[in-house]
Amino acid sequence: MTGRVTGDVLADAKRLLSLMGIPWLVALEDGEAQASFMAAKGDVWAVGSKDYDCLLFGAPILARYLTLTGREYLPSKKTSRPLIPELVKLADNLEALGISREQLVDLALLVGTDFNQGVMGIGPKKGLALVRKYGAAEKFPEEIRGGLPSDLDRVRSICLHPRVLENYSLKRGRPDPDGVIEFLCEERAFTKDRVQKVVDRLVESQAESDSQLGKWLA
Repeated sequence: MTGRVTGDVLADAKRLLSLMGIPWLVALEDGEAQASFMAAKGDVWAVGSKDYDCLLFGAPILARYLTLTGREYLPSKKTSRPLIPELVKLADNLEALGISREQLVDLALLVGTDFNQGVMGIGPKKGLALVRKYGAAEKFPEEIRGGLPSDLDRVRSICLHPRVLENYSLKRGRPDPDGVIEFLCEERAFTKDRVQKVVDRLVESQAESDSQLGKWLA
């Protein structure tokens, strides 16, 4: 099921992003649905998440494991793999699978999502075969349809037509290096050497951005 970040953690995240000059907004419901909507509009390049649900929400590009390290356990194979950053392109995958986004949602409902448990005994391969054969969940055999949500259209709509903010601002601010250090090191007891390295990269990135803009305007 989906999780929610609330209280002090959320307030700290907003404050830190503002100090870094990074725009943020609060989604009406699902944050990944909001980010996917923004990516589909072309307002952002990609959605950064490890969750494939972003593709169900219509994200054209999903960037996975950008900030995570370690290994991922694969239950079906009873093994693990290193977390390597990867790009998943929705259109390319739909074309390779020979299905539409709507059919991808039905496939996900068979396997299981954050919003339903899935149908017992059906994994990605069998689910894809069913979607290709029958076209839509309404045409699945009765014993399979019985394992899908009774409110199928509502669950589909969560993916295909999520509630999102359509009017928003993504204006980037200027980072406040001293503010970041004061907040993280003095108020939240982070190690200054570690924070300073990140702040230095942030300042360098801003300088490069200003330089590129200056060249374009010259």
